[in-house]
Amino acid sequence: MGELRVRPAGPADAGFIRAALDEFFGGTLVVSRGVLQDPTTQPGFVAELDGERIGFATYRIDGDECELTAIAALREGAGAGTALLAACADAARAAGCRRIWLVTTNDNIHALRFYQRRGWDIAALHRDAVTRSRALKPSIAFVGADGIPLRHELELELIL
Repeated sequence: MGELRVRPAGPADAGFIRAALDEFFGGTLVVSRGVLQDPTTQPGFVAELDGERIGFATYRIDGDECELTAIAALREGAGAGTALLAACADAARAAGCRRIWLVTTNDNIHALRFYQRRGWDIAALHRDAVTRSRALKPSIAFVGADGIPLRHELELELIL
């Protein structure tokens, strides 16, 4: 395997991030905890393998908390997701945050396994949050991965 590098996202990455958001999130807008957000306007990082962009993560800082608003690894097993999580946690620490958190959906069993194996903990279950989020983003599917009805948000956190 080649050299994996994570660097801050810049203006030249906007098209890559938009395309990945369209592919993985069904558009450039995301909803978490009832808030509609545009990750393309937020700070973030890009993972590259031998100069090829293979992932990104965006975040927002609010007081002493940092929300990981979007993360996607286009090539599984290359370490991009793990490196992007670490870069966002480092940015949150540098900003004086006490925790970094994210929201995923009840169908995303793969992500739940991924985050927990990297030290993140389930902090809350927000029942029917996805159902309510459809008022903000009607394109949210009704059925998710593995045919699981898409209804709830699970909040995971890493205490810094």
